[in-house]
Amino acid sequence: MKADGLGGKLPASRRKMIRNWKGETMEILFIIILIIIAYLYSSVGHGGASGYLALMAIFSFDPSVMKSTALTLNLFVAGVAFINYYRGGYFRWRLLLPFAIASMPMAFLGAMVEINPKAYKIILAVFLLIAVARMLFFKGYKSQDSRNPSFMLSVLIGVLLGFFSGMIGIGGGIILTPLLLLLHWANVKEAAAASALFIFLNSGAGLLGVAQSGISYSPEILTFIICGLIGGLIGSYSGSFRYSSVLLRYLLAIVLVAASAKLFII
Repeated sequence: MKADGLGGKLPASRRKMIRNWKGETMEILFIIILIIIAYLYSSVGHGGASGYLALMAIFSFDPSVMKSTALTLNLFVAGVAFINYYRGGYFRWRLLLPFAIASMPMAFLGAMVEINPKAYKIILAVFLLIAVARMLFFKGYKSQDSRNPSFMLSVLIGVLLGFFSGMIGIGGGIILTPLLLLLHWANVKEAAAASALFIFLNSGAGLLGVAQSGISYSPEILTFIICGLIGGLIGSYSGSFRYSSVLLRYLLAIVLVAASAKLFII
């Protein structure tokens, strides 16, 4: 710390002002990054929970508020993403229904489980990188091809995604989207539309599960929601009406790589 002109320490009032300035600067930086995360994730039909969890960990949030905050932001961002993709005509109930029916009760149960998810996060991170490689580098991948999904396999996937999503505080779309694409059950925009509502429903079920032991929020939660909505509205509109399927595929790859890196680090 620098001394003042008389060789003494800075006055307490100036030290307090500097601390306040640093705190405000960090809050502004957090909000800017939050909007960017909401924009990028919503452009591919995601809520962004993995990004919010990583961001809150970097900014040293109290762990007691992280899961509930991420799930709440998911509700709003995935909700507006679904509305825009639905308006664009990309949503198919037949595609989503078996996943949703199976995943929602499991997300509720998973949210009540308190375990260290480090090993799961590492496995998930590796899976996401494999999905990226499959989408970008294998010539057999066709972004517009789609066929009817297997009902039983959809239910099984829904059960697994719902439980683990609720347990670590995400909506599950970060896993569902590449699965829909790799299994050729949807094209890029159909997968985005289905994942958006899947995330919304799972996040709601997860919050109900968290509520069984009490929900805690940061005092700035309303500000975070507003910022998430701003990023989500712009991102999902761009993804559903402006971006081509090829561009969305690359945006999705960026999202998956970023999420994988965060999962390895946190």
